Amino acid sequence: MNVRVRLFARYRELAGSGSLDVEVPPSSTALDVFDRVAERFPEMRPMRASTLMAVDEEFVRPDTELREGEELALMPPVSGGSAGPLVRIQEEPLDLHELVRAVEHPSAGGLVTFAGVVRDHHEGKRVTAISYEAYGSMAEAKMRQIAAEVERRWPECRIAMLHRTGQLEIGEASVMIAVSAPHRAEAFDACEYAIDTLKQLVPVWKKEAYEDGAMWLEYEHRLAQQQARERLEA
Repeated sequence: MNVRVRLFARYRELAGSGSLDVEVPPSSTALDVFDRVAERFPEMRPMRASTLMAVDEEFVRPDTELREGEELALMPPVSGGSAGPLVRIQEEPLDLHELVRAVEHPSAGGLVTFAGVVRDHHEGKRVTAISYEAYGSMAEAKMRQIAAEVERRWPECRIAMLHRTGQLEIGEASVMIAVSAPHRAEAFDACEYAIDTLKQLVPVWKKEAYEDGAMWLEYEHRLAQQQARERLEA
């Protein structure tokens, strides 16, 4: 299908034009279109995680599917600020390289990553798959809140978080976090805080499939959730 892409600021300069027509497969996302454009203009790639995207003059998530003839605007972070930490709920497989690119910078002497992976057992039962469901907009808002708290507690840290939804097979990553800092101790501490608080506070649920049935599970009990709220509010 054909998507009209509008480019602004640095992107317009790199392309030598304010608009392009891009051919992509049906059901491609806004991020898929960005990647297609970045194949032609590789200098755009380092800004992949912070690019602002809009369809028909409305901001959209990178995983928004596009339709034939829609106009997608690709915009670098606005002057005087940034798009904020990379946080996203998505159905597509998680890309650790995207997270690393989002947090790496010359002053970072330590970069820590965490991936939560679907295992093949739980409490003596053999797990065959896991399905994740999220209250997407609220989940991302809570993830941004956690990221802001990380940056408050460890001011020199940068953080990025992704969580996947839908059905995952054994060995696939359901959540990934990357944290960079001048020193490794801060990076480890911030990453541990982020995953512990995410599991307790972010509205994501999982349903484990077994050989003899399936069951919805909670990440943590209500007390742990309350403790997470108190940590954020302290």
